[in-house]
Amino acid sequence: MRSPIKLAPAGLALALLLSPLTAHAIAGPFAALTGNWSGAGKIVFSDGHEEGLRCRATESGGQGDNLQLTLRCASASYNFELSSDVTYQGGAISGSWSEASHNVGGSLTGRASGNHIEAAARAPNFAANLSLTTTGNRQMVSIRSAGSEIAEVTLALSRR
Repeated sequence: MRSPIKLAPAGLALALLLSPLTAHAIAGPFAALTGNWSGAGKIVFSDGHEEGLRCRATESGGQGDNLQLTLRCASASYNFELSSDVTYQGGAISGSWSEASHNVGGSLTGRASGNHIEAAARAPNFAANLSLTTTGNRQMVSIRSAGSEIAEVTLALSRR
């Protein structure tokens, strides 16, 4: 049996197109995230009002087992700059995050499988759950928080 790494370039390209799990086994679950992204979504405040949101993200991380993220978003009345440094090992992800505009940061833990990531961000007096799905050149991001000024953020990002 041949190793997937030794496949001819055309065969490797076909394997990557047909199976997202193959790509992750070769390069790690964060490999598909690497690059520059931009898009829009909405921010829902705890009082129920919503605003449109524009965002840009830069994601980098070697072979796909590490991810460094910078996400900058702005709405009519609110902006944030989120950074994170996350590592993948055996299905689990862990790392740290910080938000520069509001001077808060903490830990990030969760699971990565195929093209999907589920994570929990924690800090003193703050907790949020994150869901991220990547399909080709598109990312769908959902962040939900209870007990803070922001109840929910949803984003659709495209690779630039």
